[in-house]
Amino acid sequence: MKRRPSTEATEAWIRLMRVQSRVLDAVEQDLKRAGFPPLAWYDALLELSRAPGGELRPVELEKQMLLPQYSTSRLIDRLVDEGLAVRRECEKDKRGLFVAVTEEGRELQKKMWYSYSSAIERHIGSKLSDADAAQLSALLERLGCCGGPGMAKDAADTVCRDPGSLR
Repeated sequence: MKRRPSTEATEAWIRLMRVQSRVLDAVEQDLKRAGFPPLAWYDALLELSRAPGGELRPVELEKQMLLPQYSTSRLIDRLVDEGLAVRRECEKDKRGLFVAVTEEGRELQKKMWYSYSSAIERHIGSKLSDADAAQLSALLERLGCCGGPGMAKDAADTVCRDPGSLR
């Protein structure tokens, strides 16, 4: 017989899901009020900016962002339509494509960071001490949310990196 989760573990799961949903919704609303596109745009532009040469294959972007393929394809279409990214044929494999961030995409990602970082402070930082935030990060890492050893810092860097350093 398999062990069932304790009442405490079930309650932790419920609270984790509710908080994640509420905080993401609040951050999305903050970005919208500031006149910016959705958070997924920021995430995609940041991943492209961090990538060597500012480009990734669509499947790599999909993995970095943890989005389903159809969502990533639509997101790439929107970024390209807005001039924030371009599709480029792979030199070595003519069937392959890359998505590259444009200068306009880099600029939007940097501008969005200021509203995004304010939202993080408003919805997380102002409610937790630095020690509490570090403890929460450590607990989430124990759950495997960050992809394994060494990934927690990388995941935090994805969100927290000063956009001015992404040149």
